[in-house]
Amino acid sequence: MPKLTETFALKVPQTKAGTDKHRDSEIRGLVLFVGKRSKTWYFQKDVGGQTKRVLIGRFPVISAQAARQTALAFALDWGRGAGKQIQIGAPTLEAAMEAYLMRPKLRSEAHKTGMRLQFSRHLKDWLKLPLDEISKSMVATRHREMAKTPSAANHTLKYFRTVYNHTRRTIGLPECPTMAIEWYEERPNGTIIEDLKQWRVTVNNLHNPIHKVFYELVLFTGLRKAEALSLEWKNVCEDHIHLPLTKNGRSFDLPILQFHHEILAPLRGLSREWVFPSPKSSSGYVGKPERMKWGPHAHRRTFATVAMEAGVLEEIVGRAFQLPEGICRQTERRKE
Repeated sequence: MPKLTETFALKVPQTKAGTDKHRDSEIRGLVLFVGKRSKTWYFQKDVGGQTKRVLIGRFPVISAQAARQTALAFALDWGRGAGKQIQIGAPTLEAAMEAYLMRPKLRSEAHKTGMRLQFSRHLKDWLKLPLDEISKSMVATRHREMAKTPSAANHTLKYFRTVYNHTRRTIGLPECPTMAIEWYEERPNGTIIEDLKQWRVTVNNLHNPIHKVFYELVLFTGLRKAEALSLEWKNVCEDHIHLPLTKNGRSFDLPILQFHHEILAPLRGLSREWVFPSPKSSSGYVGKPERMKWGPHAHRRTFATVAMEAGVLEEIVGRAFQLPEGICRQTERRKE
């Protein structure tokens, strides 16, 4: 084993894949982790068959001399019986993500599935890395590499930021490295249904009558696609629709009228459980309604726009339906 000096730390090459661990010949427990992009000092000790690891810092910000002094202090703490209080090393990105997704007040299962999918698709090579080894240059580079899909780039790295900061509550991590990112500007298309007569003709011509009712319901309630498709009959009450879990993690009761019951009437009796049943779907309900010129979110924007034009206060529409950005400006232009 080498003596981990400043010269050794400078000359040891970065790895092409994975992480090399170099243990100090004099200070038992001092280890230099060398990866593809970083070199990091740790102090570690095996206790009860498990390795407990303490982050010292990244080289060259933390010099070899400082790392050696810190490791000696940790070794002294272990000798005095204080080892149980020493913070273990930072979790891997994968472990941190799963810990975040286990939160009881987290959003829907769709949100959890989406985060796992984004990480496995765009951050797969980071999943086994400890969070403190993911640097500012790494996140900035990955963000630039995804420039062809700005929205995906922003959302993926913002998901990473959420997981990182959640872990940072309980583990001594530095400031999130996403601070180095210059976020891409995202402009929502703001599409709404301008010609409702054309919409009616289009909906009436859909092949599947269940899909027809779906588009009618989202236009006249402003429900999100997932909220509508997963709707259960037990949550359709006389004067409201109960949503047990919305995107923001809370339940919500949407007032409805007899008109809404008339929209849903053709589906009564098709299923005891699901409003929009699908025997071919593993979930039991429709997953992908037939595509048309206006997507489900355009129906939602249209509902919000018409509500504001009818005099419903912007703050009420925004609170109830999380008003999409740009709706206010669109509404003012339509009034002009």
